[in-house]
Amino acid sequence: MKVAIFSSTRYERDYLDEANKVEQHQLHNFDVSLNMDSVGLAAGFGAVCIFVNDEADAQVLETLHQGGTQLLALRCTGFNNVDLEAAARLGIKVVRVVTYPPYSVAEHAVALLLAVNRKVHRAYNRTRDSNFSLDGLVGFDLHGKTVAVVGTGKIGCVFARIMLGFGCEVIGFDPYPSAEFQALGLSYAKTGEIGEKADIISLHCPLTPETHHIINSKTLERAKGGAILINTSRGGLIDTEAAIEALKSGLLGGLGIDVYEQEADLFFRDLSSEIITDDVFQRLVSFPNVIVTGHQAYLTREALTTICETTLQSITAFEKNQPLENEVKVG
Repeated sequence: MKVAIFSSTRYERDYLDEANKVEQHQLHNFDVSLNMDSVGLAAGFGAVCIFVNDEADAQVLETLHQGGTQLLALRCTGFNNVDLEAAARLGIKVVRVVTYPPYSVAEHAVALLLAVNRKVHRAYNRTRDSNFSLDGLVGFDLHGKTVAVVGTGKIGCVFARIMLGFGCEVIGFDPYPSAEFQALGLSYAKTGEIGEKADIISLHCPLTPETHHIINSKTLERAKGGAILINTSRGGLIDTEAAIEALKSGLLGGLGIDVYEQEADLFFRDLSSEIITDDVFQRLVSFPNVIVTGHQAYLTREALTTICETTLQSITAFEKNQPLENEVKVG
């Protein structure tokens, strides 16, 4: 099948090409994001493959439909960037990567936590300048601290197990309790418990209308003073302006994020020679207790292999009129 791959990167193409040795599709890579400015590149492609920051709103989908696209394949788990109602109306099938090894994201969340807490980024910069002073590098033991896991799916459960290994007390928050989480001997937070007890809050939930800005000025006001917040899920879970105010006041003791609300204009490209005009982002990275990585939590060999294999297998299933196990439907 002829497949247009948007937001294609050099490192990802190696894994796609390897997976395609089995599936044998015609892959055409475009390093630009899918949006109304670039959608014309997809004309004549039966399948279009996109990533987290590509835009698949009603207008883009209508143009894809006019160009002959029948399948939209997301090489990611989240699908908040797709207008599913418009896709259904146009007869465009949507598939995604329902799951991939959860260890990559969970382990990156731990890496961010350790780096923020133990000031690894600051120590690294100092020692490169032959500055071996330890002033301002004091962290705290994770052992005995309370960790709130917001979203107890596969990734949240792996993160919880790692935190248990550090000797932490772990509590969960999720409207849909997980048997796997409870099997670890863990319980869900009671009303107000996260704010009162949590020294660390880690977000592992999808971005939905209900979870948009789940971390906001009100929830941050109730947080335990000096708590560290980690987000490796979706940028829209955090009201960034509110987080900045909490960092300024000391309500937040640190912030480690792999995702950002307006990341589509920044991430997955080299802007080192350009002026970044996003003032909110610039304020955010100016804090010494903030670490930002560019949506790389999933970036392991194991995860990339699964993502690429699953995506191309779904395209093959569509081409052969087989059931789409990873289809995303309205509702």
